[in-house]
Order: sequence, then structure tokens, then C-alpha cells
Amino acid sequence: MRAVVIDSRGTFQLEQRPEPVAGPGTVVVRVRAAGLNAADLQQARGDYPAPPGWPAEVPGLEVAGEVEQIGSGVAEFAPGDRVMALVGGGGHAERIAVPADLLLPVPEGLSWQEAAGFPEAFSTAWDALVAQAGVRAGDRVLVTGAAGGVGTAAVQVAAVSGAHTVASVRRPELHDRVRALAPDGRVDVVTPDQEAAHAPYDVIVELVGGEECLQRVALLRSRGTILVVGVQAGTTAPLRMFDLMLARAHLIGTTIRGRAPAEKALLAASVRTSVVPLLARGMVRVPVDTAFPFEEFADAYARLAGPGKFGKVVLLP
Repeated sequence: MRAVVIDSRGTFQLEQRPEPVAGPGTVVVRVRAAGLNAADLQQARGDYPAPPGWPAEVPGLEVAGEVEQIGSGVAEFAPGDRVMALVGGGGHAERIAVPADLLLPVPEGLSWQEAAGFPEAFSTAWDALVAQAGVRAGDRVLVTGAAGGVGTAAVQVAAVSGAHTVASVRRPELHDRVRALAPDGRVDVVTPDQEAAHAPYDVIVELVGGEECLQRVALLRSRGTILVVGVQAGTTAPLRMFDLMLARAHLIGTTIRGRAPAEKALLAASVRTSVVPLLARGMVRVPVDTAFPFEEFADAYARLAGPGKFGKVVLLP
């Protein structure tokens, strides 16, 4: 099969790799579409290695496709089932072996492109906002970098939870598209310099990072929470400790990729029962920025690294 491979120079190449085989508790999925994520670029730079048991040189954290093979002990899936999954790596290939307890059903009528952009973005947003921050109706939530894949998911998860969201988006030409993610008026879209005018916030979802990101502690309501989820703009930031102390604030750093298999299976079960039904009913959606044929993988990664995206970048094996 063909797979995108990170070579010794940290660049992406299209190469042949052995076909995967379904072992106990796993299935082989023929990949119809695969989402791209910032973690793929970080892995190529050597900053974010794949966890044990997943391909070290093949990127790709989310896939959608059809079940082709079933390993022993798997009873809940059958060949031909439409599935999607958040995986530890190896998704940018024509086939992948996936533990069955990570699989999510693809709702009827959902395109492969949309399905490929769902697992990582919505698992991350749901885990951060609901499982960790405990967002609830009436909360005020700030999402930075809100036009990207996780950002658009976080805006929608906050909205369906009954919170009011302020979506921070640097490019004004994207504001109307972000605002339309929650058409009932639960979203205000601002540029970063306007965030303070809409404070205080109960929850801040930090998806950008950079040297100034933790200064947003000053925008929190008492006992508020900052969730550091993305750091593409920089991984080091000073923190004014008295601001954190005076606000009695919670500062949470979170990622999914390095968690134990049991934790990932538990999160998949929560997404399967609580978020996939929202997708099936049209209460949340997956904006797709661009989709590229597998042969144009270099253009896909360039688009991922570039500015001005709205939603997900997807590869089509």
C-alpha cells in the first residue's frame, strides 16, 4: 500500500509500505479520507513523536473508511461498515489497523471528507470543554484560533452545551463563517485585540500558544479555567503568578495522543454516545477547508501550515 512517510530530513514522501493485518481486537480500515493536524507537522519536526505501538514515520491522527478485515474478539463491526477513528499515527496511508474500541460509526449521509475531519477535532474539543472544564449553560467561553479544525469544533461544543462563545479569529474575512457555526446568536466573533472587551470568561480554550497566551489569565472570571490545547505559535510563555492566584484560576494542559490505550477507549466511548448523535442530527458539523488527492500530499501539508484556513484539511487516498 502507499503511505506518506517522514524521512530522515523531516520531509514528507510517498512510499510503499506493507499491508496491515488485523490482530486480536483490531480491524483493518481501508482509508477513504484522512484529516491533517498540526501534530503531523510537529511530528515531522521531531517535537511530537508517535506513542508506542503506532508507526513512528507515518503521520495521520484521524481516518474515515470502510472495515476490510476483522481480528479475533471483534464482534461489533463487520466488513463494509463505515467507520472513523482518532488514532495514534499511521492514518495517512491507504489502510490502517485500528483497535476496535477506538472506532466510531459514520452517520448516514456524511461525506468521507467530513468524517475524516471529525474524530480528532471533536474528541479534543469535547474532552477539553466538557470532561475537563465542565462547561455548562450560561458559561462564557473564549476560543482562540477559532477558525481551525479544533477551533470550529470547540465553538460548536460550547454552543450546544448552552455556553456563550467568543471566537477569536485573526482574519476578518473568516468571521461570518465562524459566526454561522452557531446561528442562534451564541457566538461573537472578534479579532485578538478585541478579546478583553468581551471579558470576563469562565473558560478560555487556548489553541494558538505563543509568548503572550497566558496573559489571558487576566481575562478570567474568579475560579475560571484556561485549557492549553494548541501551541503552534510557540511552546513557551511567561505567567504572572499573582494573576493566577488572585483569580483562583485553573490552568490545564491537555493532549490526547500520549494517553494510555484505556483512556483513549474511554474517550472514544464518550464521543460515540454523546457527540456522534449530535453530528447525525446536524447539531454540529465539520467544515472542510480543502481536500487533496493522495498524490498531492505536499500541497495538503503546505495548506495545513499556511494561514487563512476555515476548518479541516483532508487527504483522499
